[in-house]
Amino acid sequence: MKKLHFILRQMDALKGIQDSLSSVYRIAAGRQLSTALQILRRSKPEFVFVDIEILQQAAAESSYKAVFQTISLVCPNISIIVMAPPELLPEAVSIVHDGAASYLTYPLVPDELRLVINSIIEQTRAESELDYLREQVWQEDEFELLHTKSPAMKAVFENIHAVAGTKSTVLLTGETGSGKGFTARLIHRLSSRKNERFIEVHCGAIPDTLVESEMFGHEKGAFTGAIKRKLGKFEIAGNGTIFLDEIGTITPPAQIKLLQVIQDGVFHRVGSEEDIRADVRIIAATNIDLKQLCDDKLFRSDLYYRLNVFPVELPPLKQRKEDIPQLAALFLAKLNTFHSKNITEVHPKVLEAFLAYSWPGNIRELENILERAYILEKTSILRPQNFPVELFTYPPIKPMPGNINRNLTLSEVRKQELGKIEHKYLDLLLTKCNGKVNATAAAAGITTRQLHKLMKKHSLFKENYKNTGVPRT
Repeated sequence: MKKLHFILRQMDALKGIQDSLSSVYRIAAGRQLSTALQILRRSKPEFVFVDIEILQQAAAESSYKAVFQTISLVCPNISIIVMAPPELLPEAVSIVHDGAASYLTYPLVPDELRLVINSIIEQTRAESELDYLREQVWQEDEFELLHTKSPAMKAVFENIHAVAGTKSTVLLTGETGSGKGFTARLIHRLSSRKNERFIEVHCGAIPDTLVESEMFGHEKGAFTGAIKRKLGKFEIAGNGTIFLDEIGTITPPAQIKLLQVIQDGVFHRVGSEEDIRADVRIIAATNIDLKQLCDDKLFRSDLYYRLNVFPVELPPLKQRKEDIPQLAALFLAKLNTFHSKNITEVHPKVLEAFLAYSWPGNIRELENILERAYILEKTSILRPQNFPVELFTYPPIKPMPGNINRNLTLSEVRKQELGKIEHKYLDLLLTKCNGKVNATAAAAGITTRQLHKLMKKHSLFKENYKNTGVPRT
């Protein structure tokens, strides 16, 4: 028997509902939201019906979303239905956009109530079936990807299996698109926290001024625009796993707080001194050299050593080309699962081109190219004409000009030559963009924060590129 809970100002509005539905539903009721929360915690009903004026009072100092979040914390997965008089119908509709499942107007009619409940049940069932399907596809993908032919990836997966069951912090390194996000989710899946939350934070996409707030939360009034309390990603993650992508871009204050979380297991929201305990597994990822950032005084060395407990370096796709046919088949099967087409093969000339291409965008580029071709294809095989022309005309790699100092180690030569290329590349882009930082960062495919760090590293100043189009010496 499903449980329904009503929170009303006038209890007599419930009598007709109880008379009509008590044989099918177990109905409880109350006048106060605070009292109702205690009942919800004990009885765990599937539906709660809340009078709109009671909601308005509760949301006066916060928001409807905050009220719904409080209810959900007490009783997860509950469906919230707003009850309102006809004159407040527009407000009830807007509340649905804030997180309520549906609404009803007074006077309450049993048939309408049944219709709303059945509609929510059907929607929940449909979403659950879709989630299950996606989950099954993800598990199949995971299983297939573990059967790699690449010796380098076999070593990576052995390391993942070794560390997954521990609490150790993992640092994933590798080029953009090499699969760091997938690897982080795989570690979570193989860990004892697999039934807890997996929270992903793209550090490079968060504005500098909001990094601390996004990661650790803030109190109402902590800064201009902080109109209500906000929970940070660490608090939301609970006892699960948090994946910090592009960790090298976080601000110095956020670095200090992250170090505190790792060392002491506590943090506090912006604007608060109250300690919050954190039992979160941290997986960080970067496509830049954190050790070099430490040498350049752009990243804390103590934080780097805390993050680098168990490093896992993911090889680029060009170093594991033996996996390309399998990856292509895997992505194609995934596309067939979510679309109506049934494309089962990739043309041999396409696979030949795949093996000759250098894949600067790695696995992500492969997946995107296949998806584009899939959309265009009208037959049961992905043909060459639906792929980018440059895939079949990729030029051979030319030797790098300049003299190499044979007295240096390979690591020193690599660092020296990469530094030269990086400097020259930034110089050319800044010249092209007349020193405009936003335009240069966009052209380079990096954040403005990353660009500022690189410009400081190479002693490049935007003022030297403005207007003239040519840097001053």
